[in-house]
Amino acid sequence: MKNKNSYLQIFCLVILGLSLSLPKKAIGSFLITQKNTQEEEIKDIPKTEELTNNLENESNIINQAYLLIKLSDRRVYVYQNKEIKSSYPVAIGKKGWETPTGEFEIINIQYKPIWINPFTRKLTPPGPKNPMGLAWIGFWNDGKGQIGFHGTPDEKLIGKAVSHGCVRMKNQDVMKLYYLVFIGMKVKVVP
Repeated sequence: MKNKNSYLQIFCLVILGLSLSLPKKAIGSFLITQKNTQEEEIKDIPKTEELTNNLENESNIINQAYLLIKLSDRRVYVYQNKEIKSSYPVAIGKKGWETPTGEFEIINIQYKPIWINPFTRKLTPPGPKNPMGLAWIGFWNDGKGQIGFHGTPDEKLIGKAVSHGCVRMKNQDVMKLYYLVFIGMKVKVVP
């Protein structure tokens, strides 16, 4: 049992090191050596303050990342450190079903979502007939329904005001966004 726990600790430390973007020298310094007693030890583990500093830097970067939807531009902009990192064309809510403006945050993220028709409650499984496309990134909820980014099988409608409030994207673009966002990320929607 002792060896199993040691392997788990090593695995967790390596994953932590990778997720904190440690310099290669720190990640490469996780050396495992066998002792005669069959116990393992880890040499050259990064110091606590180094891990803490990396965590604080990563946290600051995450806090400075947000999405800006400009309804008049029909685009979503990905910002990091006050710089536009990328942008994508979108379709927005039509008259009477306008995309809400204001400041929100991402509340859920799904790959290959199941669509529930808000009027009939009929389920549509993932696939080419699903109007949600490949991904769902929800940022607004009134307790009855949600609004968010999603792909679409009908990409010719991108750039128009045609949805029931959601922000439709090309499937390839929503997948790029899917890998950039996280729960709690700020979403600003302006006219």
